[in-house]
Amino acid sequence: MSHVVLTRFSEPTRTWFTGAFTEPTAAQVGAWDAVSGGRHALVVAPTGSGKTLAAFLWALDGLLTSSPPDDPTHRCRVVYVSPLKALATDVERNLRSPLVGIRQAAARLGTSLPEVAVGTRTGDTPPAERRAFATRPPDVLITTPESLYLVLTSGARAGLAGVHTVILDEIHAVAGSKRGAHLALSLERLDVLLEASGRPPAQRIGLSATVRPVEAVASFLAGARPRSEGGREVVVVQPPATKQIAVDVVVPVPDLSDLASAGDPASRAAAAGDP
Repeated sequence: MSHVVLTRFSEPTRTWFTGAFTEPTAAQVGAWDAVSGGRHALVVAPTGSGKTLAAFLWALDGLLTSSPPDDPTHRCRVVYVSPLKALATDVERNLRSPLVGIRQAAARLGTSLPEVAVGTRTGDTPPAERRAFATRPPDVLITTPESLYLVLTSGARAGLAGVHTVILDEIHAVAGSKRGAHLALSLERLDVLLEASGRPPAQRIGLSATVRPVEAVASFLAGARPRSEGGREVVVVQPPATKQIAVDVVVPVPDLSDLASAGDPASRAAAAGDP
């Protein structure tokens, strides 16, 4: 099953992945099966399960195997939203590895790929860079909920008119809170912007640590419109998590039958065989 889903990727992406990893994780297989079919997905898995790559790789493959839009204002096609500014910075750094690796794999295969620009928008972004977003956005925008709101309520929102994928990391940290309600409003505003440009609503991919009830987080990701009124169906990818427990037994005294020796250095040395 894991290798079957990899056949949906382009040859350069598939070559890079199989050279870098033994096989996909269960979370990656489930996520790619859902998003490659155009569905929305919530990936619930613990740290170390490859959630970030599960969310990004299909989108990156699309960016690398298609020509950039003729309209430069529609170049931003992937938006990653993190509740933590530090996490957003880490993701920008972590994206370099697959982008460089896939490009190198393509070169070995004799294939050329378009450049993929990754940019950030946080409270630390310089004003000139913020203004440039409206006319020259990057292919991938990494931002926070608050900064996404500021983009959508300013002239810079023109740079989001070509988005087709929104990745919401650590979604459990905001779902059910005032901050989450604020983000939900921004996501609906983004869809209204896309529909006004003649585009379908963005595909939503949520990433979450193990959380209960998972249905509540999936409902948050789906949005306000109920399924009966054409609302989104969210595929929940939650592979069973197996924990490995390692237990070390440490004895603090040389002889458990002689607890008095615990405070006698000479006794401890003699028990250990030291002169």
